[in-house]
Amino acid sequence: MFVLELLKTHFGFDAYRPLQKDIIDTVVSGKDTLVLMPTGGGKSLCYQLPALALPGMTLVVSPLIALMKDQVDALCANGISAAFINSSLTTKEQEAVTSRVRSGDLKILYIAPERVDSYGFSDLLDSVEISLLAIDEAHCISQWGHDFRPDYRNLGMLRRKLAGTPVVALTATATPRVRQDILQQLMMPKAEVFISSFNRENLHYSVRPKFNAVSQLVELLESQKGESTIVYCFSRKNTEEIAQALVRAGFKAAAYHAGLPKQQRMQVQDQFARDEIPVIVATIAFGMGIDKPDVRLVVHMDLPKTIEGYYQETGRAGRDGLPSECVLFYTYADKRKQEFFINQLSDPQEHALATRKLEDVIMYCQSDVCRRFILLAYFGELDADTSCEACDNCTEPSAVPIEATEISQKILSAVLRTGERFGAAHVCDVLRGSKKKRILELGHDGLSVHGIAKNVSAGLLREYTQALKKCGYLNQSEGEYPVLEVSPKGRLVLMSKEEILLPVRQVEKSRSSSVSKSKTKSNLDYDQVLFEKLRALRKEIADQQNVPPFVIFGDKTLHEMAYYLPSGPEAFSNLFGVGRKKLEAFGEEFLACVSAEVLERGLEEKPVTGKVPQHQSGEAGKLSSTLEQTKVHVSEKMSIDKIAELRGLSVGTIMQHIEKLVHEDEALDIEHLRPGKDSFDEMEEAFRSVKGSSLTAVFRRLGEKYSYDDLRLVRMFLVD
Repeated sequence: MFVLELLKTHFGFDAYRPLQKDIIDTVVSGKDTLVLMPTGGGKSLCYQLPALALPGMTLVVSPLIALMKDQVDALCANGISAAFINSSLTTKEQEAVTSRVRSGDLKILYIAPERVDSYGFSDLLDSVEISLLAIDEAHCISQWGHDFRPDYRNLGMLRRKLAGTPVVALTATATPRVRQDILQQLMMPKAEVFISSFNRENLHYSVRPKFNAVSQLVELLESQKGESTIVYCFSRKNTEEIAQALVRAGFKAAAYHAGLPKQQRMQVQDQFARDEIPVIVATIAFGMGIDKPDVRLVVHMDLPKTIEGYYQETGRAGRDGLPSECVLFYTYADKRKQEFFINQLSDPQEHALATRKLEDVIMYCQSDVCRRFILLAYFGELDADTSCEACDNCTEPSAVPIEATEISQKILSAVLRTGERFGAAHVCDVLRGSKKKRILELGHDGLSVHGIAKNVSAGLLREYTQALKKCGYLNQSEGEYPVLEVSPKGRLVLMSKEEILLPVRQVEKSRSSSVSKSKTKSNLDYDQVLFEKLRALRKEIADQQNVPPFVIFGDKTLHEMAYYLPSGPEAFSNLFGVGRKKLEAFGEEFLACVSAEVLERGLEEKPVTGKVPQHQSGEAGKLSSTLEQTKVHVSEKMSIDKIAELRGLSVGTIMQHIEKLVHEDEALDIEHLRPGKDSFDEMEEAFRSVKGSSLTAVFRRLGEKYSYDDLRLVRMFLVD
C-alpha cells in the first residue's frame, strides 16, 4: 500500500499498468530483473517508483542525453530529487551534481554509459549507498541487437563494482537471442524476466505505395494539423529537401540529422519538445532521446533497415496511450539503398544477418495480412490475433477481383514496348505520358504506349501493376536493378485478348483517408475549445519553468480536465496524472481556467467516474475517507460553509461530497441545509419550468440571481 501511495502522490496514477505491480514488487524485493516492455508501456516507472521506496540512491544508465533531461525535469516536477551527469553539463555543473550525490540529496542519478570508466566516478560511487542499478535501453549491450553500443560493455565492470546491488535492465525491443545476451553480459543468470506484450493497441499501422510521397505526406499532415509529427528519411539530403517542401506548403517544419551543427540540432530538438515546431523531418538519429509523449504521427519516407528499428521508431508515437498513426511509404526499389550499405559489411555473419533482417522488412511491407500480427510474431508473440482492426490490411477494403482487361493490356504492352528493361516506375511514367528527361533521351515519348493511360493516377497504375505480378502476368527480375518482364501467361492473354480479373484495392477512394477514422484522439468527448485554452495555459507555465509542456501535464490529463470540468481540488486530484505535488503547483491555475470557461459558457461538471480518489483505499463499496469526514460533519448539522472552513476545502468541493453522499444514501438527513423558503420556492419553480435538472438552464432563467452551488443544493431536495 505504501508504494501505491507513492504512485498517486508523485505520479498521479491511481493504478498500475499491466505487469508494473509484479515488476515493481520484484525490484523492491532486491531481485535482479529483466523487463521487456514496449515504448509507452510504462518502463520508466518500473525503476523510478522503486527508487522512492528504497533507502539509498538509484543509479540509472541511459545512452540518451536529451531523454535524461526530459526525465529529470518530469521527476522534479513530481517532487522527486533527481539529476544527471553527462557531456552536456559544464565542469562546474557536474561538480554541483556530484556534491548533491555525496550529501545524499539525490534519489535518482542518470549517467551515460561512457561515464562508468571516467576518472573519479568509482570514488563517487563509494561515497553513497546505491540501492538499485537501472540499465535503460539494455539491448544496446548486445551485438545481436539493432543498436549495439560498445560503451555498454563497460556495464559488466559496473556490475562487479556494485556486487550485491540489485539490477533492473529494461528494453522495448529485444528478440529471444538478444534477451539471452543481455542476461549473460550483465551477469544476471537468476534474474526474473518479465515480457510484456509488444502490442501497442493505440497505434494504427499502414503501408502506402511510394508515389507522390511528399503530396501524400502533406495530406497526412493536414489531417493531423498542429499535432506533433516525426518524418523519418533515409538520407540527410532528403530530410532537408522534404522539410523545405513542407515549409513551402505552409507547415512549421525543420530538418534534423547528424550533419547539422550540434547547437542547431539541440535547438530543433528543444523547439519540438516545447511544441514550437510540430513537424521534424529527420534521419533515424532523431528520436532516441525524445521522451515526448504526444507525438501523433510517425512517417517513414523510406524503407527501415530492420523490424526492430521500425518498431522502436514507430514506438515514439502515442506514448501517452492516445490514438496515433504510423505510416510507411514503400517501394521495392528502396531495397537497393539498404543493400548498398549491407554490401560494405566484410564479416560474412554480419552480412547474412543484415540481409535477413532487411528481408523481414520487405515481407512486412508486401504482406496482405495483419501488420500488427507480423510485428508481434517477429518478437515471439505467436498467439497474437490475426486481425487487429487497427492497420490498413485489417481496416481498408480488401482487394477483390475486378474486370481490368483494358488497363492490363496497356501495362503489358508498355513493358514489351520498352524492351522489358525497366522497373514499374518508368513503365508507369511512360503510360501517363511523362516528359521526364530520361524518357525523352530514350525516345520513349515516341512509343505508341506513351500517354495511353494518362487519365489513370500513378497510384492506381502501380496497384494494377502489382496485381499483375501477383497473378503471374508479370515477373520481376532479381538483381540490383529489378525490371519487369511479361511472363508466358501474360503474353498468352495479350494474344488471346481474354478477360483479365485483378484483385485491386481502390486506392483512389481509400488512400487519402486511410488514416484511422475509427479512433479519435481520445476516448472522451472533451470540450475542444477548453482543451485549446488549457494547452495554451500549459505552454505558458512550461515556458516560465523552462521545461517542455508535457512535463506539466500530458494531453490525456488535459482531455480529462476538458471533459469532467473539475470545480475543486478533490475532483482535480482524481484526474489521470495529477499527484499531490502537481496539484499543489498547478491546480489553482488550471482550476481557474476551467471555472472561467464553465461560467462563461454554462458548462456542467461531470463526476470523475472509474477513478480511485487520492485518499481512497480502493475497497469496493466503501466511501472514501474524505467523504466519510464530510458525512460526519453533515450528521452533526454543520453548515456547508463551516464544513468547508473546517476541512480546508472549497464550498464547491463540499457540495460535490454531499451530492455523492445523497446519491449513496438517500436517507441521509440534509434538511438543515435547505435554503430559506422564498429562495427555495423560486429555484424549485425554475427547475419545474425548464422541465429538467439542467443547472445552466435554471441559472439563466433566474437571471444569474443564484450561484451554481445554490442551485445544486436545491436540486438535491427535488424529486421527480
